[in-house]
Amino acid sequence: MQKGKGRTSRIRRRKLCRSSESRGVNESHKSEFIELRKWLKARKFQDSNLAPACFPGTGRGLMSQTSLQEGQMIISLPESCLLTTDTVIRSYLGAYITKWKPPPSPLLALCTFLVSEKHAGHRSLWKPYLEILPKAYTCPVCLEPEVVNLLPKSLKAKAEEQRAHVQEFFASSRDFFSSLQPLFAEAVDSIFSYSALLWAWCTVNTRAVYLRPRQRECLSAEPDTCALAPYLDLLNHSPHVQVKAAFNEETHSYEIRTTSRWRKHEEVFICYGPHDNQRLFLEYGFVSVHNPHACVYVSRGWNQLCS
Repeated sequence: MQKGKGRTSRIRRRKLCRSSESRGVNESHKSEFIELRKWLKARKFQDSNLAPACFPGTGRGLMSQTSLQEGQMIISLPESCLLTTDTVIRSYLGAYITKWKPPPSPLLALCTFLVSEKHAGHRSLWKPYLEILPKAYTCPVCLEPEVVNLLPKSLKAKAEEQRAHVQEFFASSRDFFSSLQPLFAEAVDSIFSYSALLWAWCTVNTRAVYLRPRQRECLSAEPDTCALAPYLDLLNHSPHVQVKAAFNEETHSYEIRTTSRWRKHEEVFICYGPHDNQRLFLEYGFVSVHNPHACVYVSRGWNQLCS
């Protein structure tokens, strides 16, 4: 038999092909990640399990640098690295938030901080994190109306509802933004524009991790459960994995443990929840291939047709 033509050789080639398709290109050498790792290290974060990489199909994510076993800690991000409403209240925005009536929502506090820090550019203490955030998002709320019109009826209705919600959020926040004028040389209307707030809203909505609810007198009664988690938020979603994720009150870190095994140089995933593709698209701007939670939405008239 000619060398390389046998069954064993074919199996080896298929395995090599699958391996190359799942492997990403390490991006640790890129300047934005070098700066981010320095910034995280200064905040007491150390990690040898994961590396930023670009993968076929999912784009930017995190790659295992060693084999990860079931139950092993994937990442432990110190509280000092988390961007929460506590971060905002302790900042230059705190005095303005505290005196504003009625109290602003936790979401507004986070969005205001993001827009303000992005505007600060190189002067921002959060610049290394802001530099790796997406410049734009693919959620339906960001799509042009003519594109939304092409969506299935049920998804289109949800998308229009989401857009109306964000527009109302912006309109109801403009007086609060005006109160921040003493902090800026430029007119606040040019800083806190609709597009800027939309970017911040999508950043929180698509990337935040969940914390135990807290209540602050200077914020509204809406649940204060969101935190932005630099580096950790590069982990992409897969409906086929399970993880244990929570803030550890003893270590004061947000920790994720895997219930799966990962080989070296594979992309490491987490699960955002048992969401169907409509929910994933609405909330995160993507769909999942071979989603076990996929479902078909039908109009009310179908039950009469089928009865």
